[in-house]
Order: sequence, then C-alpha cells, then structure tokens
Amino acid sequence: MSLFKGSGVAIVTPFKNNKIDFIQLEELLNWHVEQGTDSIIICGTTGECSTLTDEEHKEAIKFTVEKINGRIPVIAGTGSNDTAYAIQLSQYAEAVGSNGLLLVTPYYNKATQKGLIVHFTAIADAVSIPIILYNVPSRTGVNILPSTVAQLAKHPNIKGVKEASGNIAQVAEIARLVPDDFYIYSGNDDMIVPLMSLKGSGVISVVANIAPKDTHEMVQRYLNGDVNGSCELQLKMKPLIDALFIEVNPIPVKAAMKLMNLIEGKLRLPLTDMSDENLCVLKMRMTEYGLI
Repeated sequence: MSLFKGSGVAIVTPFKNNKIDFIQLEELLNWHVEQGTDSIIICGTTGECSTLTDEEHKEAIKFTVEKINGRIPVIAGTGSNDTAYAIQLSQYAEAVGSNGLLLVTPYYNKATQKGLIVHFTAIADAVSIPIILYNVPSRTGVNILPSTVAQLAKHPNIKGVKEASGNIAQVAEIARLVPDDFYIYSGNDDMIVPLMSLKGSGVISVVANIAPKDTHEMVQRYLNGDVNGSCELQLKMKPLIDALFIEVNPIPVKAAMKLMNLIEGKLRLPLTDMSDENLCVLKMRMTEYGLI
C-alpha cells in the first residue's frame, strides 16, 4: 500500500467548551477536500494530541476516517514515548480504517538510535498499514540519524519520514540512503521546495490549515516539473509561514483560523493565546497574503 504525494494538512483539533468540536472538525475536513488537500493528518503536533485524552484521541481518528470516507488518505498520529501504548493506538487506528500512521520519536525518556530501531520495529511488526516516521528533534530532544532511517526503511511497513529537523544536509543524506520508493515529507513549511529537490514526496503542513489550495499547488507544480512556479509560491508564502511560527505551534495557526472564521480558536493549557504584539504581526501577514 502506498502513501500520498502532495500536501497533507496537519489539521488542528477545534475545541468548544474544552471538548472536541466535531461539527467544526467535519466542516474543516470537507473544506480541505474541496480545496485540494491531498491527505489529512489527524492528531499530530498541530492537533494538540499531547492534551487529548485516550478516548478523545481515538474518537478524533475514527470520526475523521468516517467523515472523509475514502475521499483522500487519512494518516493517524499514534506515536508515543511508551512503545506498548503506541502499538495499542496504532492497532486501533488501523482497525477503524486509517490509511497510514505518523509515529513521532519517543520524547522525554528519549532513546538511543538502537532504541529507536527497536521501538519503531515493534510498532511496525504489530500493524499492516504504512508508517511515516516523524523526526522533530526541537520538540522531542532526539534526532533520528539518516543511517537509522535507512535501517528502518528496510521494514516493509515503514514507508516514509516526516523530516522536521530543519537540517537540509540531513535530508540529503536520508535521500541518498533510502530506496527510491521511500517517501520523504517536509515537516517545515519554509523548506518544502528545497526538500522536494532531494526526492521529496510533499509536505505535512501547518500553513495548509489556512492556505490549503496554495500549499497543494506548490507541491503539485514541483511534481509536474514547474520548479520555478513552485519556488515562486514558496517565497510568496514565506512571510506568512514565518508568522505562523512566531509563537509555538499551533498557537498562531489557531489564531489565524479564528480570524478567518474557520474555528473558535480555543487552545488547551498549557498553550495560551498569542500576545497582542505577535497577533498584530500575524494579522499583517495574513492581510498582505489576502487571507483577511
């Protein structure tokens, strides 16, 4: 089973009265399909999975699979720093119809490179749908080395990596070591085109929450051979992308979506609303881009 090429949205989890707002989530899912988003990634970092209860996490995955109803792939975030729990959640996601899994590196307790291989292999052995490794050392405190990615890529169920190290040399080394059919996704919205130039398959994106059509178009242009057109969109979007990371994700993107009347914009503690100063910057960039 193959994964997706293009723009996958790391979708936010809308809240109302501190519970998941499933009505708003369904509206967002339908909007993304209409806008050309190539895949939905539910319960990732941007989806505030770290503050979802086990029940909410499962409900969000099941709901998304049911509402998307096969129109585009659904990738479920089921990673954990507890291997046994990651296996349990991954098996649940497969059972309810997820098309793939996004597995973040173990955080807080961390792991050696040997530990990472054993951890991801144990999960991959327990399921039969494609797995995307998620490397985000700025959040987890651990980096999957290219040689480790290459070792894991030998497993028949480990099909790709979301690379959010911000290190383009590391991406190049991964691309050199992995098979041609291994998917490499940008985990940084400001590095989509550079990563695509290194055998990249697309992006798992934050900015796609507010500019899904342009994010899809940027990747599609590159895949179609229009490198200059893709580069133009990347550079046009860069000020907007920078504003979305002026505070820790997903604080700015939820504020942006509130400004666009897409969601109420509620966050779960310990995340708090943007500072007035940073909100002014975000509004300016969104106005310049034509979103508000």
